[in-house]
Amino acid sequence: MASPSRRLQTKPVITCLKSVLLTYTFVFWVSGIVLLAVGIWGRVGLAVYFSLLDEKATNVPFVLVGAGTVVVLLGTFGCFATCRGSTWMLKLYAMLLSLIFLIVLVAAIVGFVFRHEIKTSFESNLELALKDYNATANPHSEAVDTIQRTLHCCGVQNYSDWEKTEYFSQKGIPSSCCKNQNDCSEQDLKDPNKAQLKVFVNGCFFLVTSTMESKMSVVAGISFGIACFQLIGIILSCCLSRYITNNQYEMV
Repeated sequence: MASPSRRLQTKPVITCLKSVLLTYTFVFWVSGIVLLAVGIWGRVGLAVYFSLLDEKATNVPFVLVGAGTVVVLLGTFGCFATCRGSTWMLKLYAMLLSLIFLIVLVAAIVGFVFRHEIKTSFESNLELALKDYNATANPHSEAVDTIQRTLHCCGVQNYSDWEKTEYFSQKGIPSSCCKNQNDCSEQDLKDPNKAQLKVFVNGCFFLVTSTMESKMSVVAGISFGIACFQLIGIILSCCLSRYITNNQYEMV
């Protein structure tokens, strides 16, 4: 049986670790809420862009929502395990954090490795959307119009890409390319020389992909930060579990 002074030294350490782990778990829980919000925003606000990507890429918002839900549930479990001071719960919490740590790392690596395939997929789908453009309720046609209006661009590489489409032979360049809707007649849009002065000349592919590439380092940094943050939780959970176990042995 350990001396009373030894037990008195251990209890403050356990209390301190519990406080730190509870703070960590709360921040972890909040990060789950953020993931949920980002996933929902991506599904609603970026649906236009995802519609022109590969079918697998359209699942990204759902993955974020699922990951956010798991983090929220795991954070709740972590709070409960910390408050109870249960060693097996703390060990399970550490194991689950380790699993998420590996998943985040793999996802970040896969996203970085296949970023060029995502660009290629977007370019081919955008070209196909231009070829089949009909200015009706077609989802891809609506996506093209939204991207051109929002990013102030026209076509894939430049506005002349529209000259190769069937739509151009009928109605010219779509009005979504116009700089000023009030000064952009159908006759102007049917004449490439006049259209050059009326529409955005830069293509959409470069604008979208350059934005994606500029954000890639930010996404990679955030992923690495989340992974390192989970390592802190793993270490705290293991340390708390160990101290609680030692304290129980000392009391025997």
